[in-house]
Amino acid sequence: MPSSPSFSNAPLCLGSMQELRSLCSNLPQADKAAQNAIAQREQQLTKPEGSLGRLEELTSWLGGWQQRATPKLENVQVLVFAGNHGVTQQGISPWPSDVTAQMVSNFRNGGAAINQIARTVDASLHVIPVHDLQPTADFTHAPAMTEQDFLQAVTLGYSAVSSDCDLLCLGEMGIGNTTAAAALAAALFKESGTIWAGRGTGADDAGLKRKATVIDAALSLHQQVCSDPLEAARSVGGYELAATLGATLAARHKNVPVLLDGFVCTAAAAPLARLHPDGLAHTCLSHCATTTGQTHRLASYLGLEPLLGLGLRLGEGSGAALAVGILRAALACHTGMATFAEAAVSQKA
Repeated sequence: MPSSPSFSNAPLCLGSMQELRSLCSNLPQADKAAQNAIAQREQQLTKPEGSLGRLEELTSWLGGWQQRATPKLENVQVLVFAGNHGVTQQGISPWPSDVTAQMVSNFRNGGAAINQIARTVDASLHVIPVHDLQPTADFTHAPAMTEQDFLQAVTLGYSAVSSDCDLLCLGEMGIGNTTAAAALAAALFKESGTIWAGRGTGADDAGLKRKATVIDAALSLHQQVCSDPLEAARSVGGYELAATLGATLAARHKNVPVLLDGFVCTAAAAPLARLHPDGLAHTCLSHCATTTGQTHRLASYLGLEPLLGLGLRLGEGSGAALAVGILRAALACHTGMATFAEAAVSQKA
């Protein structure tokens, strides 16, 4: 059975980008023995082989990354990281930055969509403001974060993941963060702001054009460093995106499978895929609102197949939490169904 690196359960203390880069390149792999055992049981259950389709794949995915022949979902954790963005000074969002703190209060008071969905799937919810909700620098004028602040945000996200977590759902809140996510995706895949800018929380045509222009200005300013995925995340990302990256990395080290929630979370985690050929193998994309657009493009580039559509575009971890129900159903079928022998059902000739 593959083992996690020795640092996986120790407090993380990052002193440099190089230390973080080392963590991103030293990743444990899925437990093939567990996955083989899961496949063997699937063949014995009272159904035609492969007839539960992707549910069978999801059970194998869970077990492989949990490193258990019998996966479990007793401790499902939803983490919502919140942060503010200096680039909102460029008029890239119709919403004021005050909304970030107001929504954090709403989460904590139980009044948001994610509170309701997390409750229905029996998942714990933790909302974590990053950098005390102080905004990043306007990345059209300077790097979004200093190296120290970026590493602190990554560390915060890493430390938020419990070692006894069975499944991690990641969400975010931050006015302006779709622009940061689009800028990061554009930097990672060497494309333009026009390709990656989206309407976010309701930008009109003029706002969409403004976002694309802002992204291109940031890419031009930081072009010397954006070939490095971590420097790209520091230069054009955001505090909550950096924390999401840290949580995704921690989950890999702690043998926890991850459900990513839509475009912002997936873009935040994408540097791992650029630093390691299977850096996001322990993740699953919960949803994609449409068959076109930012999330679809990013999913295609990263080789991620979303579980849901439903037109979801809220964020907050809502899609990731909603997808927990699918995983619970997959696991219930795997563990609860009778085998042909137990049910005295004849198998095909």
